[in-house]
Amino acid sequence: MKNKTDNLTFSTTILPKNGWFDIHLNEVWRYRDLIKLFVKRNFISQYKQTILGPAWALIQPLLTTVVFTVVFGSLAGLAADGVPSFLFFMSGNIAWGYFSSCLTATADTFTGNSAIFGKVYFPRLVSPISTVLTNLISFSIQFVLFLVFVVIYWIKGDVQPSLYALMLPLLLVHMAMLSLGVGIIISSLTTKYRDLKMLVSFGVQLWMYGTPVAYDIGIIPPKYMSLYMLNPMTPIINAFRTAFLGLGRFDLPDYLLSWLVTIVVLFFGLMLFSRVEKTFMDTV
Repeated sequence: MKNKTDNLTFSTTILPKNGWFDIHLNEVWRYRDLIKLFVKRNFISQYKQTILGPAWALIQPLLTTVVFTVVFGSLAGLAADGVPSFLFFMSGNIAWGYFSSCLTATADTFTGNSAIFGKVYFPRLVSPISTVLTNLISFSIQFVLFLVFVVIYWIKGDVQPSLYALMLPLLLVHMAMLSLGVGIIISSLTTKYRDLKMLVSFGVQLWMYGTPVAYDIGIIPPKYMSLYMLNPMTPIINAFRTAFLGLGRFDLPDYLLSWLVTIVVLFFGLMLFSRVEKTFMDTV
């Protein structure tokens, strides 16, 4: 008896990537199960063989917030008036922590995964996307702790959260896209220029001091404010504090400008990533 499938022909055509922007997002979606596996692997390996495990996700921002409160709040007087210093610095720390951890991990995409990239094919964007999602787990743990403090101070009448808190998913997507764009640009360049890898941590630290994380934006002179707002992370941090602390006001034009910079950076990063991934095994 002849099988009905005998006359069917199955074939797979593999074509070279020729364009600058040769990225197929539908292919990335088909590998979503692999993204889930990478997220699980990244999270487990991050806290593997540690005594406290995921508790470090809480300890690190708490210790950083205490240091910021003492040094920048009590000694330097850089905290905003009208809100508790501890909550002011904690809000900036957890938002910046998510962005910086995504950026530094994404910047190591090619060099850190060269072994697996050279053995099996899968869309290379799977790796940085899984990194962004992994860090979202740590942020969620930290954010729950932050909400506990917000509720405590809200009951005491020290803070007044606003309806802008509903923007949290949008702010997270915004930070994820910005860190992904900057990270894959650095990752693409480090395949040839390894010096950039040494500068990532230092550059991220400098970027933090150019963002109102450790100080209130009110200390910036008005004549420099337009230039200062070109930093795409500044409106995000301001929006986060406005949403949960009721501090300042939400400036829509500045936030839209931040989105414009983010989209441009991400688009350029994807083009460069697409170009480099074709030949990175020859240079990594």
